[in-house]
Amino acid sequence: MRIDVWSDIVCPFCHLGRRHLELALARFEHADEVEVIWHSFELDRNAPRVGTEPVIEGVAAKYGVPMEQMVAQHESMAAAAAAVGLDFQWRRLVASNSYDAHRLIHASRAAGVETPVTDRIMRAWYSEGAAIGDPEVLAALAVEGGLAADVVATVLAGDAHGIDVRTDEALASEIGVSGVPTFVLDQKFAVTGAQPVDVLLSALDHTWADRGNRPEASAGGCGGGCCGGGCASDDALDGEGAATESAAGGCGANGCGCSATADVGCDGDVCAPARSNAEARAASAH
Repeated sequence: MRIDVWSDIVCPFCHLGRRHLELALARFEHADEVEVIWHSFELDRNAPRVGTEPVIEGVAAKYGVPMEQMVAQHESMAAAAAAVGLDFQWRRLVASNSYDAHRLIHASRAAGVETPVTDRIMRAWYSEGAAIGDPEVLAALAVEGGLAADVVATVLAGDAHGIDVRTDEALASEIGVSGVPTFVLDQKFAVTGAQPVDVLLSALDHTWADRGNRPEASAGGCGGGCCGGGCASDDALDGEGAATESAAGGCGANGCGCSATADVGCDGDVCAPARSNAEARAASAH
């Protein structure tokens, strides 16, 4: 079984979603037959390398949300993170452009060190207040993760692996991924947001049971709507705990600021009640 995941390093919910997937796979009976493929997604392609204002202030200003509410949401997110062994230091977050980090992660995949390099860069931003858009900071983190210094220098000196980042993003657009994290299971079912471990486990069980059934191609898509890395599905995963609607927080195309526990999702650049994949795509068609 294949799981394609779209994620951005500077999305707090993506860190939580990544951890929840790890825990779900640890409980999944067929985990040794699952391949997880991570795809790049940038919340804001035009973000400066390193921002000058605290992340929480920028998010509050973008969405017009009172600071008290944003503080409460981030404290809730930190508690959810701590419950699964993560250290979310939201007061230390540094706004950063993640493009170069995504390129280095693609380089680390080619070098066979994707997991340690990704983990090091993500932890640095999420827990240590690192400015991952700063080339010197990013280079040091990639080397600490195990990527050769000469490879790091070559990547950061040019645009190597930029095409890989853009391909991931183009595929996301093609199949209707507009927020992260998004998990596409076996190219058939999409689960969005930092869903609880039990929800992801139910989705894994359902998808495993559904092996051999392929989604029908629809007109006008890349490969009928299923293009190499995934296939957005209108079908709910059933009544056993997994669903296509996001009941957990996520980040949209231009930022994030939704509670990890509230029944909302980020759609585009605004926070709104969670909608099904079918509703979201129908709305975007107008």
